[in-house]
Amino acid sequence: MTTRRTRPAPRPPEGTPPRAELARQARKVLADAVRIARWAADGATPGTPPLAARALEHAAAALELSPAQVRSGWDRARLAGLVELHGDTARPGWRLRAWDRDDSAVLRGWVALFDAWSLAHPAPRGFESTAVAEAVEAVPQVLSLLQLSAGPVTVPALLDLLGQRVAELHEERCEVPYGPEPLPAPVEPAPAHAPELVALLLDWALEGLAAVGALTLGAGQATLTPLGNWAVWVKLEQICVAAQSPAGNIEQAAADMLLGCARLTPGPARAEYRAWLAARPVGSAVAELLDVARGEDALLRGLAFEALRVVGAPAEPEVRAVVTDPPLRPYALLWLAEYDGKDPEDAQEVLSREEATWLWVDTAAAVADHGETGLLVRHLDSAVQGTVPALLDEVRAVGHPRTVQVLVALAAAHPDPALAKAVRKAAFQVHTGGS
Repeated sequence: MTTRRTRPAPRPPEGTPPRAELARQARKVLADAVRIARWAADGATPGTPPLAARALEHAAAALELSPAQVRSGWDRARLAGLVELHGDTARPGWRLRAWDRDDSAVLRGWVALFDAWSLAHPAPRGFESTAVAEAVEAVPQVLSLLQLSAGPVTVPALLDLLGQRVAELHEERCEVPYGPEPLPAPVEPAPAHAPELVALLLDWALEGLAAVGALTLGAGQATLTPLGNWAVWVKLEQICVAAQSPAGNIEQAAADMLLGCARLTPGPARAEYRAWLAARPVGSAVAELLDVARGEDALLRGLAFEALRVVGAPAEPEVRAVVTDPPLRPYALLWLAEYDGKDPEDAQEVLSREEATWLWVDTAAAVADHGETGLLVRHLDSAVQGTVPALLDEVRAVGHPRTVQVLVALAAAHPDPALAKAVRKAAFQVHTGGS
């Protein structure tokens, strides 16, 4: 193994408040959302999302808010991960349960809202969807300018930057693809967005970012709040870390990226997953990870679901859809149990004994292919069966395609001759179809 050189922990810009103060500010921004989330999850009508007219009226009366405030707070609660919808039932998210005691959970919730500012503050009707999408894609450059300026920036300067970036994105989308076959007819590029439209888009973006607490608006200028400044700095640091990745994981396909992270400890591995995910549309990234999970490499299967844990809510529909896929079912059930708020140590309870045994074999296959001999021997202790004979009986019955290879590897690795002999016998019986 090589020695991984770690980058010193970066320090936030001078003047950035301590995390406790940032968390206090985030709690203030999301105060109404927290109240509505607690009402929906634990209030007088528990489990009722305040979307239907009657529930909306009850929430407004109970919380002394207007219906519009309830709708806005409810949207923020969902975007910040404070509540989760399961059908027509609202359940408290893990961030809501940790809200009063965990500053990290609070800051993550606010960053989730910050990332979703265009959903929390939808574009006015009448705006072309392509123009809105290009503006949203260009906003990070606007935020970077605000962060680097470390103070107020005039609206004309922001407008000039947004206009340039939108024009670049527009031009990229209108480029004629090169190829050996001629086009049937000349293609007229779509006209660039008018300056008036770009100005309206900037107004909308600044209002949306101000609405989630990322910046403040003054007379013809905008300034990042301490929260906004910290969040933009964190994202810029993540880009720098990804660019300095020794394996270049951010540019790799999913399988190569996962293998590159296989020997990292959980914290650095999650950072690599986040960097890789940030460089891709979430839908295609989830699909690519699930494709890898369907392959024959059990190690990649487990790592793919670890990366999907970093994705979180956007991956839920796709993970739920693979529950019927036998090789992925145990992983998907554990993912969904943790997503629903179960402690990882208790999530195993959702697996049947057969599913737990199948997962044991699959994990043993990953260890046999990529791990050390001692790990495979210690893996025996994680089996749900109380004895080795019981484990062997159930492993033989579960029908995992790697059963024989796992048992042969375990027999070769185990120091107890009698146990190794029993394991070899079981492997032979599985191989020959005997009993």
